[in-house]
Amino acid sequence: MAPEIVLQLAALVLTLAMFFTIHRLIKQGSQTKLRSKNRATHQFNRHLVQGSHVLARARSNPHRARSLAYAKNALIEADEALSLSPKDPAAHILKASALELMGHQTAALKSLDSALLSPMVKSLSERQREEALVKRAQLKLAVNRRRRVDSAIEDLVQATSLSDGTNSKAMCLLGQCFEWKGMTEKAKEAFERALGLEPESVEAREGLGRLGPLT
Repeated sequence: MAPEIVLQLAALVLTLAMFFTIHRLIKQGSQTKLRSKNRATHQFNRHLVQGSHVLARARSNPHRARSLAYAKNALIEADEALSLSPKDPAAHILKASALELMGHQTAALKSLDSALLSPMVKSLSERQREEALVKRAQLKLAVNRRRRVDSAIEDLVQATSLSDGTNSKAMCLLGQCFEWKGMTEKAKEAFERALGLEPESVEAREGLGRLGPLT
């Protein structure tokens, strides 16, 4: 066999060997990245589930000290989840709930603001988005009712549109906002709607008691 042909064959074999080696390395790298991603996703979900569990215990515990301890643990789990996925709205909502229980309303409001940012908010279901909007409206009013009532109304109107007006809590809070702004008829309508959805609503009955029935 001519030396030129031998050299060409050797070069071809070497090229094929390099190709398969590179292909194998790329495949191994992709598998490693996939395993790392799956591991991170598993850890994120674990922190989120554990945080939700201890948050529920914080809310149900009648002892203030124990409730705070559980809330702090929920906050730790939320921060751990956020370290793995900083743009996940569910982790921001968990953090906001823990901070609210701890009495940090302004910080809780900031966490909800983060959860409701676009495009993060798109990963929430309509029900989750509705609940987050109602909670943010409550926090806005708790932090500074005078300055934030209009912003709270915007959140509540958006929340009621997501539920087709079937959220009694949102309707009742909307009635209170309208009442504070002196919009009596709108307030009455909201309280009436809330009472129709939840006949046992004390807030709605008290609101109508202050304002009277619809004219």
